[in-house]
Amino acid sequence: MKETTLSSALDAKSPAGADIRFIMDGATGNMIHSTVPPRQTNRATIHATVSEFWYVLEGVGEIWRRDEIEERVTALVPGVSVDIPVGTAFQYRNVGDIPFKFICISMPPWPGDHEASHLVGAWEPSI
Repeated sequence: MKETTLSSALDAKSPAGADIRFIMDGATGNMIHSTVPPRQTNRATIHATVSEFWYVLEGVGEIWRRDEIEERVTALVPGVSVDIPVGTAFQYRNVGDIPFKFICISMPPWPGDHEASHLVGAWEPSI
């Protein structure tokens, strides 16, 4: 059994460009806290082996997702959850004037930055 406390210090940058702080790692997945600065648009990404669940904490964002069946843009506001199944292209951005913050759970555990490939998304990245 584990317990953790969210650190105030940043641990890394995600391959898409978010500031991340590690929360929990386990055999079946891991959890991070992500922050996107105001008006930042991150790089479009696709994962080779990892699926994700997101839960929005603060701010206002948008996520574009595309799989073999559909393509959509979803508003990301506090309380909204989205999934990113393995092989889904996605891109997200902060459309507000305060930091956009969310919890991300990856399954299986994030294997490293080689997991993510960049591609052309819905918006021009600002980073």
